[in-house]
Amino acid sequence: METLALYVDGQSTPPAGGDYFDSIDPYTGLVWSRVPRGTAHDVDQAVRAAHRAFTTGAWAEMTPTQRGRLLYRLGDLVAANAERLGELEVRDNGKLLAEMLGQMRYLPEWFYYYGGLADKVEGAVTPPERPEMMHYIRYEPIGVVAAISPWNSPLVLTVWKLAPALAAGNTVVVKPSEYSSASMLYLAELFEQAGFPAGVINVVTGMGNEIGEALVNHPLVERIAFTGGEGGGRAVYQAAAKSFKRISLELGGKSPNIVFDDADLDDAVKGAVAGIFAAAGQTCMAGSRLLVHDSIHDAFVEKLVAFAGSARLGDPMSDDTDVGPIATRPQFEKVLAYIDIAKGEGAKCVLGGERVEGLGNGLFVKPTIFTEVKNSMRIAQEEVFGPILSVIRFKTDEEAIQIANDTLYGLAAGIWTQSLERAINMPAKLRAGTVWVNAYRVVSYLAPFGGFKNSGIGRENGKEAIREYLEAKSVFINTKRGVPSPFVMRLPSVVNTEG
Repeated sequence: METLALYVDGQSTPPAGGDYFDSIDPYTGLVWSRVPRGTAHDVDQAVRAAHRAFTTGAWAEMTPTQRGRLLYRLGDLVAANAERLGELEVRDNGKLLAEMLGQMRYLPEWFYYYGGLADKVEGAVTPPERPEMMHYIRYEPIGVVAAISPWNSPLVLTVWKLAPALAAGNTVVVKPSEYSSASMLYLAELFEQAGFPAGVINVVTGMGNEIGEALVNHPLVERIAFTGGEGGGRAVYQAAAKSFKRISLELGGKSPNIVFDDADLDDAVKGAVAGIFAAAGQTCMAGSRLLVHDSIHDAFVEKLVAFAGSARLGDPMSDDTDVGPIATRPQFEKVLAYIDIAKGEGAKCVLGGERVEGLGNGLFVKPTIFTEVKNSMRIAQEEVFGPILSVIRFKTDEEAIQIANDTLYGLAAGIWTQSLERAINMPAKLRAGTVWVNAYRVVSYLAPFGGFKNSGIGRENGKEAIREYLEAKSVFINTKRGVPSPFVMRLPSVVNTEG
């Protein structure tokens, strides 16, 4: 049993209220750590520490190159501690160790990429439009960033925020999910080992309704980066609007995975399974709507059911396990409720559709496939965040596009085809932030990630992400003496270029 501590102003510290809550291993059902239940006072201390670090001291005086070197050093430490970080995540959220280790071993690339990018953010001198006036553009960090992350991939989705924010010169207060806080608190110690000055990174754990609001509304927080559900994102967006805080939101999805009649069916079956049953469907980019061409529907579903039905459920720490438990009891109950909703709507359950008794702590749901789904059904329109797949028929490319886009979300989409024409032209017609062709659930530090419509605002990863944490400033310098009439805005004279 571990008792964890908050990380504020470069120090591990107990919560101001002295309260803790239990972190429960989803597989065993056993309490394995005690997590600090932070208060609004803890949030205030963390934000003020971040603000001090941003405005004064070593971090504020560092060059972009020096910040980049710290990020490189941090990347090396994460690589050296990947196994420990991966195990912590499995104990918190029940995902497969194989997946979590893969994520942790890839995670350093974000620190290397943005460490290298830190001193590549360049301003510009604009061409002169008036002889006496010089103008240039500089990019400056915004200030204190609040990073709020979910429970399903805690460190990856936090680092997507941390790395570009720090490369840009900001300071950060992280609020991890109350269901998966341990790995972020451990990562904070690696920041200290890497040599980051006190206050640059702070971690406050606790309940969203107790400290999330205090963090979002804090007057010294200038920007909010949030990943989570649509409801939480809407609340954060509304709160941020009160004081015009900069914001990015990475929210939910109801992503279509489209299988055309010319697809390699074996590859497409694996792609469909990767899209929804990997991570037990607990991923924002889940391909939860499988659109299958009418001419191959029956044969494809038969292959899919056989393959998905062979998935092995069990201990996520075991190499033999394909599907782990649902991460939390509330999420488990939500998934079961949607199975009942789908059956009530008339969808046909051809695989699974029930809980698994006698396995671990009992938070297991069999991989579930519904056919005869209409896109208007709740099971096809609402995010479940579990191992439930809705199969929808289509007959033409135009119908596939119409069905794929007929949702409030627009996070991701998959296309399975051997047609070069479709592979090139179809992505432009899908209203989604990421489109995979003959692949699914692929991400990269190089590739911007985010959604259209209700799937969010802004982008994470790639060069675009660092711009999200910078403000553009225009600077005008008058190079000549003599100021014209102060009662008239200073505009250039228009040159007549006609005849």
